[in-house]
Amino acid sequence: MVGPPYDFLANPLGVVRSTFEKAIASSSDPASFDAKDWGAIDLFSRFLFDQPGLSRVPVLTPATLRWVQPNTLVRFRGMIQDMLGNELYVGAYKDGSVWRTNKFMDVAQFPMGSSADMRIWERRLLYCVPVPGQNEWTEISTEAFTNQYMDWTFQQREKRRRADDESDECKDMHVSADMIQGSPDTKKMREDEHPSLATVSLGVLPETSSSSMDMMLGYDGNSLPCLVKVYDSPESDLKLNDVFEFVGVLASNVEAQVDNKDCDFSDDFCEDPLQHFPANKVPRLHCFIHRKLAVSDFLQNNTIIEPKSHLIKEIREALLRHLTSVLGNDAVAAHFLLLHLLSRVHARADTLAVGKLSLNLTCFSKETMSTFGNLLILSVENLLPFTHYMPLTVEYLNTTALAPRKDYDTNRLVTGVLQLAEGSHLIVDETKLEAGTLNSLGVENARLLRNLMELQKLEYDFKYYRMEMATDVQLLVMSEGKSNILPADVVVPFRPSVVNATEAVVGEAWDAWRWYLATVRLLPHSIESEMQKVVENDLVAARQADRSLNPQDFSRWLTMGRLMSLSFGETSLSLEHWQMVKELERLRSERLK
Repeated sequence: MVGPPYDFLANPLGVVRSTFEKAIASSSDPASFDAKDWGAIDLFSRFLFDQPGLSRVPVLTPATLRWVQPNTLVRFRGMIQDMLGNELYVGAYKDGSVWRTNKFMDVAQFPMGSSADMRIWERRLLYCVPVPGQNEWTEISTEAFTNQYMDWTFQQREKRRRADDESDECKDMHVSADMIQGSPDTKKMREDEHPSLATVSLGVLPETSSSSMDMMLGYDGNSLPCLVKVYDSPESDLKLNDVFEFVGVLASNVEAQVDNKDCDFSDDFCEDPLQHFPANKVPRLHCFIHRKLAVSDFLQNNTIIEPKSHLIKEIREALLRHLTSVLGNDAVAAHFLLLHLLSRVHARADTLAVGKLSLNLTCFSKETMSTFGNLLILSVENLLPFTHYMPLTVEYLNTTALAPRKDYDTNRLVTGVLQLAEGSHLIVDETKLEAGTLNSLGVENARLLRNLMELQKLEYDFKYYRMEMATDVQLLVMSEGKSNILPADVVVPFRPSVVNATEAVVGEAWDAWRWYLATVRLLPHSIESEMQKVVENDLVAARQADRSLNPQDFSRWLTMGRLMSLSFGETSLSLEHWQMVKELERLRSERLK
């Protein structure tokens, strides 16, 4: 019986070389065929998604990095925190009369010498981090990958024990970094290798201590950044702050030592731009395939396939009961909270972010925060994949960097607290805010928070200029009175009537609620012509009864109507749901009086 032709998991570079050699055999010069794709990516795509093999590929985490082997297939889930430009490299070269490729690797596996037969290709460099605020329940268990690796290690030991001598295929086996470091053949290979050629100057880091380096990289031992090298992808496919899953080969931790005096290019090209990222703290991943992730991709035990109407209504009722109990039996606040959790920016018109619904729950004191606020924070963390809690104080505003800024000494984008992924949720606790004086940073931070809430935009500080980036962050403010710093779309006075009414929630309920929030918020929505007339007449009548109403109020009502329909799994506004919105607004207005 013939085994599988390729070992995608343990020897992905063997797949690359084999397909490259077959392409060369049918076309003797890499310039005569599409060097960007000679069939390897199609093979990996079929293995990952058709067979499927994706579930067998280990996810890079601080735990798995301890045992996963270099040059094996891995995947990394994270947010693009910085884009480091492009890098030129020797993609193909002649070893005597034989063409070789360096694609998807940092170190040439055969001496390149000084042959003029070289093909210079290009790849993009992305600095990626785990999604900020990602909650533990979204993380993929590494137990299966660990067991799989132990089985694979045992099989390799048995093969080596039975083998009389090494075959040619043993060159593709993986050894430890210490073995690579001490290998004479590897030393010669590294001496003969051609350096990567950077097309952009990333600058040189000054001498820094280990702790300051960790701070710059965002490395704390519990989260793992990753330097991803992407090939043959349009720039429009990858954007700052997008969340992706990258699947590719994990590069060796061995740092290539390149002697610049032997370089045929300028000093700027010979200098390794990635020397600032220690491989033991920032692993390199040469990406074969990448895919943008949505909130639903972080759900575990996602067994519900399609949003059926009766099922959605049942889940909605159960979730609403839970939110009501968390909020001390305050049904009005619970209804507004549900609409808030379903909100998202689905369109932009001029400076308006259409679809957002920020919420300010007032009448919170330090005592009610400890009773109800902590329960609410915990509940939101259990419901949404990416959440943040911000204890707003004068000291916090005066000392914390909220916006990302460009550091031209290191040519790095230094992250800020508000550099968040799409779909993140931010809870701002204003009950801790006391009298004090804001310094210049504090005033700037207050302005940044206000713009984030009102416009769903965040300014990035590039020192010589500022650039606004569109965001989609749900903001919930808990305060004693109406927030002056963060004017929310909806202000609801909090009126609890019961203490400690929350019941224990089973795992299946959490799974259903998470699926519900991630799914129904993405449903399409429209308003039929008949309902448009009803809505228009109601808005005109409301304006005649209360001249203080403005276009922002009407826009909020329409957003609430859309969210109310979606909460029931409906894709068009019905009269019943519109009446529910008007009743909620009436009850809220009574509380405000």
